[in-house]
Amino acid sequence: MKAHTKETQATMTPEKSLKFLKEGNQRFQNNLKAHRNLLEQVNDTSEGQFPFATILSCIDSRVSAELIFDQGLGDIFSVRIAGNFVNQDILGSMEFGCKLAGTKLIVVLGHTSCGAIKGACDNAELGNLTAMLAKIKPAVNAVTEPKDKNLRNSKNLDFVDHVAEKNVLLTIDRIVAESDVLAEMQKNGEVKIVGAMYDINSGEVKFLD
Repeated sequence: MKAHTKETQATMTPEKSLKFLKEGNQRFQNNLKAHRNLLEQVNDTSEGQFPFATILSCIDSRVSAELIFDQGLGDIFSVRIAGNFVNQDILGSMEFGCKLAGTKLIVVLGHTSCGAIKGACDNAELGNLTAMLAKIKPAVNAVTEPKDKNLRNSKNLDFVDHVAEKNVLLTIDRIVAESDVLAEMQKNGEVKIVGAMYDINSGEVKFLD
């Protein structure tokens, strides 16, 4: 499989880009990686890059977007931060990826058993981590069940995963609310913004409606 070129990128639509990622994750689950010559892709992308998607995911070592979507060099912009939330710098990176570099799809990718989400659920405090986890607290507060405080912590993995999913959806809301550039591109059909959850037990990515 060749690296994307300006010509192949131009053929991509938001829907086609999403289809590419879904097919790639299916290959990953079946351990059927597409054939790529990575050194050839190094050469092919040495003078330019033409990715089709921008993916915001967690720093978790088990959740490498390139691997779980079976993509090669030059295929995706990968933005990673614990808890996959956005700030001004990340929004600027997304605006670059979509408006200037031509990606047609933004995926906000959460995952099960997320350590950052667990920390937010447990009100963990440690140096700069305290301020970072505060950005995830709105998702914790938005999940109203269970009401029993003894069940609203990292030991309850169902609760943790519900918070992770809510965090994905709230992050999408923030992208649209805080980036006029991306909101306009989505309104015009130039880009699609979707949420997804990666299951660390099965390798499956579930896209959220």
